[in-house]
Amino acid sequence: MRKAALIFAILAGLIPSAIATPVAPAAANVVAKLGVDLTADNHYGAPVPPWQPGGKPGWYYGPHPENSPGIPSLTPDNCKWLNQYPSAIHCPPTYPPPYHPPPPPPPHTTTPKPTSTNPPHTTPTPTYSPPPPPPPPPPPPPSDGYHQTFYDITAAVQADDYMTFGLVDTVDGCKAMCNSVEGCGFVNTYHDMNGKNGSPLLTCALFRHCHSAEDADNKGGQTQPDGSTNFITSSDGWCKN
Repeated sequence: MRKAALIFAILAGLIPSAIATPVAPAAANVVAKLGVDLTADNHYGAPVPPWQPGGKPGWYYGPHPENSPGIPSLTPDNCKWLNQYPSAIHCPPTYPPPYHPPPPPPPHTTTPKPTSTNPPHTTPTPTYSPPPPPPPPPPPPPSDGYHQTFYDITAAVQADDYMTFGLVDTVDGCKAMCNSVEGCGFVNTYHDMNGKNGSPLLTCALFRHCHSAEDADNKGGQTQPDGSTNFITSSDGWCKN
């Protein structure tokens, strides 16, 4: 009887101490690992949307993390680690290949034609038969699950269903991020000139619902730390089918 009472007393002393030591939440672990809270409650690292002063990308997804210093990079190792937390941002199943922008076109040169002192040579006008009909157009490319709602405008979407924004190298990279973030239904990619310290990367903003150019009323104008003012170019909108 005394032995049973002793065991009960020991357990009674251990249980409160176990209850008083809560497991560290996902947000705290993510901050400790990557320096930023990349959970849904914090808009995956970007609680301030890009159209408000102080908005900063929450993440970078692409093969060149060296191009985005100071921003958590969704590298394969980091993505694998984040998968253990359901509330944290999750990455696409495949990592994008290295991206190299196309080289600029060669300079245009003209070669002067030599002048001739000979009399002009005339030839009889040839007769031509009608050209053959053009070949049928190629089949449309397979759908990637999105349709475009606007193209190459100078404004970005500003809406209440904003989820998060980060940086990517390509439009396909932004679509892949939308596919991996639960609830995402629309992506807006654009260049935020003067807003990313001269970075050539695309801004990738994710929203829950589809949007048209009428919702793109963020034309920049936010003052940057260096005193410059940002502006928007090459803004495209893509909605999930």
